[in-house]
Amino acid sequence: MRIPSVASQLLRRIRHGFVNFNCATVAGLRKSGAMAAPIPRAQLAQMLGLQLRAVLVFIVAVILIGSCATRPPSNVDDLCRIFEERPGWYKDALRSTEKWGTPVHVQMAIIRQESTFKFNARPPRKKILGFIPGPRASDAYGYAQVKDATWDWYREKTGNRGADRDDFGDAIDFVGWYTNLSQRTLGVSKWDPYNQYLAYHEGHGGFKNKTYRRKGWLMDVARTVDHRAKEWGAQLRRCEDDLDDGWWWF
Repeated sequence: MRIPSVASQLLRRIRHGFVNFNCATVAGLRKSGAMAAPIPRAQLAQMLGLQLRAVLVFIVAVILIGSCATRPPSNVDDLCRIFEERPGWYKDALRSTEKWGTPVHVQMAIIRQESTFKFNARPPRKKILGFIPGPRASDAYGYAQVKDATWDWYREKTGNRGADRDDFGDAIDFVGWYTNLSQRTLGVSKWDPYNQYLAYHEGHGGFKNKTYRRKGWLMDVARTVDHRAKEWGAQLRRCEDDLDDGWWWF
């Protein structure tokens, strides 16, 4: 019985004490071509007949591969490096830009600020008596830090009812949709990261009422988003030709 290549290599190396489980191991196997093709379900089913140790090793390997894929990029401050490491994200960002019109670098700067590209990000818990974990500030979740009610609104209005906040493609589509709505409702240019972020954070009602003017810290954050978006726009112009040549392979 033939074990799929990734599992067999990992199992062989672990048995001989040559390797520990980590993302570097998986990356090395990817580079060598051992992970070029997905594992068919039929082969996975055959694994059930193997000895328990082999099955457990295989399961751990699959979990590790998944955890590597969902970790934030290694450099969250360089847009070109992010897209080189996550080419599928570049495709998602282009699709959102084509659909909603908001530039890639503006959408990405908002997500960078909201979650630092953590797929399961949540607001921190408040502390009771300084040390007891209390409730979270809101039910915001995922790459774009969207609240439950807002996400339901997005799914209803777009018809994307299967969208998940911890899926990057869905999250950046939400950012594109919301920034487009901000332009239509509030007149905020899609090329204006500063005011787009204020509208994103405060909501359309809050932006209309200028609630951000009472929050100096928020205006500082918006300036950070504005600076990063402009810097990332310049970065993207230097690398987008290379990205365009390669993204469709993934």
